[in-house]
Amino acid sequence: MPKTFLVTGGAGFIGSAVVRELIQTTSHQVVVVDKLTYAGNLESLSPVADSDRYHFVHADICDASAMAAVFRDQTPDIVMHLAAESHVDRSIDGPAAFIQTNVVGTYTLLEAARSYWKHLQHHQPDKAAGFRFHHISTDEVYGDLEGPDGLFTETTPYAPSSPYSASKAGSDHLVRAWQRTYGLPTLVTNCSNNYGPYHFPEKLIPLMILNALAGKPLPVYGDGGQIRDWLYVEDHARALILVATQGQPGQTYNIGGHNEKTNLEVVHTLCNLLQALHPPAFGGHYRDLITFVQDRPGHDRRYAIDAGKIEGELGWTPQETFESGLHKTVQWYLDHPSWWQHVLDGSYQSQRLGVL
Repeated sequence: MPKTFLVTGGAGFIGSAVVRELIQTTSHQVVVVDKLTYAGNLESLSPVADSDRYHFVHADICDASAMAAVFRDQTPDIVMHLAAESHVDRSIDGPAAFIQTNVVGTYTLLEAARSYWKHLQHHQPDKAAGFRFHHISTDEVYGDLEGPDGLFTETTPYAPSSPYSASKAGSDHLVRAWQRTYGLPTLVTNCSNNYGPYHFPEKLIPLMILNALAGKPLPVYGDGGQIRDWLYVEDHARALILVATQGQPGQTYNIGGHNEKTNLEVVHTLCNLLQALHPPAFGGHYRDLITFVQDRPGHDRRYAIDAGKIEGELGWTPQETFESGLHKTVQWYLDHPSWWQHVLDGSYQSQRLGVL
């Protein structure tokens, strides 16, 4: 039976992928709530914007009255909470916005959801029984992995290193506390690094693609040896919908792509792909643009996810390899210059952030 999904941050990178997946592959209704800050982009929703199952609300999750109105008017069955400030470098320069959106905003949304859920319990107990609040988080809450072999599991202790990851850790704890104290049926997922189409170009992969196409330096932090587990965003979207609809309330699921790569490996692979698909106008090789720059303060060295729980309990595995996903990503940026040119025409001009 079709349900109504309330997706916060639905105009962002991961949120828009979830919305596109819901509209294009299911019969569910989707309500998007987004403040449309610098990283929110309605053009990322243009493939589904004409659907009669899509509805957009321009609102801030920190606005308690606006959130109460959204729950009252849209009567969601499932909340997928993706609205967040998400860039580590930006959190170093301005941590206050991360505390406000990620901690205060999550609290405000939880309280709106709790009030709505309590009302359902009294007036629509069947709908209340099926209600879910799914909070989408990051593997960065776990901090650094020691050595080359360990993996983050759902029971790994939290040890956030940056203002961003600390704010996400705080929001995770709030969600679990609202489940334990009030009984709100919540789920938490922690994912590895996402990449793919519609990615705001302050992040590593789109920044490297667009800098390379412009013949600009490709800034690699430190020695480029930081290791991340890479997850194609559409694989992630499928996993999130699976957790929201089939996961057990009160549970946490880690989502990873089984693709550990150093940052330098990622940049080299991107350069090779671009060299083949779009040879540089300046001659030579895109690798010639690689420039090693001052490392990020407090930079975690390695992240890697054990996704065995979601695979074993819910049957999810990623469909894309790193190679296939990265090829799709590069080709998408080559095919959609109007999307990223509109982004770069705004306030973001690929400037370096997070340098003390």
